[in-house]
Amino acid sequence: MTDAADDDAVLLRRSAAGDADAFARFVARHRAGVHRFATMLARDAHDAEEVLQQTFVQAYRGAAGARVDGGARPWLLTIARHALARLRRVAQAGPDTVSLEQLGREAGFADPAATPERVAAAVESRQLLHTALKALPAGDREVLVLRELEQLDGARTAAVLGLSLEAMKSRLHRARLRLLAEVRRRLPAGDEP
Repeated sequence: MTDAADDDAVLLRRSAAGDADAFARFVARHRAGVHRFATMLARDAHDAEEVLQQTFVQAYRGAAGARVDGGARPWLLTIARHALARLRRVAQAGPDTVSLEQLGREAGFADPAATPERVAAAVESRQLLHTALKALPAGDREVLVLRELEQLDGARTAAVLGLSLEAMKSRLHRARLRLLAEVRRRLPAGDEP
């Protein structure tokens, strides 16, 4: 029996040879993950659908040369990331100018009442977390979605983002702090840790 990575490679080779059924199975296998990634990073549902479609169009075009040794998901998420970048009409914010210390204070690490239990209880509200995540800059959402939702390992996340492992870890740390700060800002009065 072959594993999913082998199956992806086989399906892509067959797709490149014109087997529409093989590509339909490939899309069915990966559609949900690509859609989840696009939904979390796009501005709206229309953009997410556009990214989803563009991702699989590009995947079909690149099927013959695809290198999916570790599975197709990192390859597809890289394509989706590029599709998202093409959709963005607003220039990305400049480099991070906020210190790690400032981000830590905003996340509540300077507050002795901000116990992990209280923060965890607040994060249990899925809508609160979703709203806080959507408020983050796109680069922060990307790294969080890849690591936390798609559960890619550090090396694959770095590869999808085009970063070194060290740079990805730094971006992930900052993104986690920003997310925690956003959650804290959205807590009802009196519930803030």
